[in-house]
Amino acid sequence: MTKYDAIIIGSGQAGNPLAKKLANAGWKVAVIERKWVAGTCVNVGCTPTKTMIASGRIAYLVKRSKDFGIDTSGYAVNMEEVVRRKNAVVLAARESSTQGLLRTAHLDLIFGNAVFTGEKEVTVTKEDGSRSALTANHIFINAGTSPVIPPVPGLEGTGYFTSDTIMDLLEVPRHLVIIGGSYIALEFGQLYRRLGSEVTIIEGNAQFLSKEDEDIAGELKKILEDDGIKILIHAKVTQVSFSPGSGGVKVDLTMPAGSYAPEAAAHSVEGTHLLLATGRSANTAALNPTAAGILLDEHGFIKVNDKLETNIPGIYALGDVKGGPQFTHISYNDHLIVYKNLVEKGNESIAGRLPIYCLFTDPELGRVGLTEKEARAQGVNVKVATLPADRIARAFENSETRGLLKAIVDADNKKIIGAAMLSMGGGELMGILQMAMMGGITYDRIRDAVFAHPTFGESLNNLFSSL
Repeated sequence: MTKYDAIIIGSGQAGNPLAKKLANAGWKVAVIERKWVAGTCVNVGCTPTKTMIASGRIAYLVKRSKDFGIDTSGYAVNMEEVVRRKNAVVLAARESSTQGLLRTAHLDLIFGNAVFTGEKEVTVTKEDGSRSALTANHIFINAGTSPVIPPVPGLEGTGYFTSDTIMDLLEVPRHLVIIGGSYIALEFGQLYRRLGSEVTIIEGNAQFLSKEDEDIAGELKKILEDDGIKILIHAKVTQVSFSPGSGGVKVDLTMPAGSYAPEAAAHSVEGTHLLLATGRSANTAALNPTAAGILLDEHGFIKVNDKLETNIPGIYALGDVKGGPQFTHISYNDHLIVYKNLVEKGNESIAGRLPIYCLFTDPELGRVGLTEKEARAQGVNVKVATLPADRIARAFENSETRGLLKAIVDADNKKIIGAAMLSMGGGELMGILQMAMMGGITYDRIRDAVFAHPTFGESLNNLFSSL
């Protein structure tokens, strides 16, 4: 059995930087990777999706070229070239991450399947069938997640896609049906609509984007519907089957009274391709965590405390595999917390970490802190500032006026406690307000601040002037 100071299972956006920092601090480190270095983000998440979304935006702008006084003679989508470009970007990023690990002293990169065989023991099975046993006082699990396949009758014979597989499709679907109304569903829905697909999104919840405030969710729903996407709300999928008519899939569903009919009724949607966007589950089953005594929650995610340590001292879970927000920036911050605590003897914690994310539709939605409904549920005395995107000078000049800016303020101390920036550059606007929240800057100082003109940032003057 080979002994290390640290074993890191999974080379995602927490595992990689943690491995290099621990090795540079003199630790003997083993990184075990089952498939590809760099995790979900680089291989099947942020990097490939945003690369393809960029292609979709170009198609959108070419289609709108006359709005800007540019007359194009038409365009065609070369899906094979779109996928080739995506693959090139992914491979470059993956190779850079791989080389970064290989160049690091005191670090062994091992490809294979990791399984716990004891509390601090891991067995790795390599592709050639050989096995090696490793042990360490510190073990970090950064194993990520995989798409959830819902238990829908008939699904197995449909040739469905997930977010991990659809980006290798070398044709534009004639009609893409998406089960699920998550952020993944909306990004892919708008992407393929812009590339030329008819798109239908089937959402099971009674409210579209139920985690968002209704005004923000309603504005985004309108934007997507204006793009030609059909969105079915409160729709329960009952069965999926092959459709001779479309040469693809038929999705049977029911919707309650008042949704699209005066009484509850059965409906069906036929499409050429089916995408499942119903969430992601933790990659824990294959790890055999019970052999180490590691506790999981009811959904299979690893339970951790505020220091990211499991119930077994010295074993930590980082990133998506521990549950909670599944975002690259959360995973990266997780590695900082454990590194500072273990090496720098700090006292870092995930308690009080600001919720923050971006939904990369176009326009994008940047979110930080509390929603209005969350703040009111907590009994906060709130003020709510809103500004339609068509009142942003730069948006008007760019003919990108769809969206809504919203900020939640604690009326008792004037501090910003949440924001939803649905607009072109919404993620960057959100970043400005995030820094204001981190520094305790009150809304009136932003309202009266000098921002360069014409920028999206100056819209914050008008946003807070609405209070």
